[in-house]
Amino acid sequence: MTANLPHLATLRLDLRPPVAGDLEGLAAVMADDEVRHFLGNRPVTLADEFARVMRNAGSWALYGYGTFMIRHAGSAAIIGVCGVFHSWRGFGRGLDDTPEAGWILARPEWGKGLASEAVGAALAWFDGAHGPRRIACMIDPGNTASLALAARHNFVRYGEHELDDGPVVLLERGAAKVSAPGD
Repeated sequence: MTANLPHLATLRLDLRPPVAGDLEGLAAVMADDEVRHFLGNRPVTLADEFARVMRNAGSWALYGYGTFMIRHAGSAAIIGVCGVFHSWRGFGRGLDDTPEAGWILARPEWGKGLASEAVGAALAWFDGAHGPRRIACMIDPGNTASLALAARHNFVRYGEHELDDGPVVLLERGAAKVSAPGD
């Protein structure tokens, strides 16, 4: 299945679409409470991470884009996930039936510029493969590192939404931006 999907390489990283064997590595990244702090910080199970891998594989299969598993160049160990996946959040506001960017990095890798490197590669691939399109993302307002990363990659705030566990900032980049904050 992954033979026709893109594999990206940066100076320090390898990025490839998920495969069934990625479940344990992704679960290890997500097991850290600090990694989940701005993601609702609910305990995760292998079933939760299996569902994440399946959603991402489904995005690749149905839309031709999705998230990449992040590894150090030449390593098999997963250190994170990032990319543009097809989303339906169920609350409108520009996040239903749309490309959505997301990134998660293992805590030992924080502060090294790896998330920005991976996100930059994934966005460049998406823009090249799918043309200039609107991409949205949502970030906890307390996650200043992710908000700064989003700004470095030309995401701008267009609204806010209240989830069950608190507010999220809604951001977008590219063509066909959301014009009304209540979308």
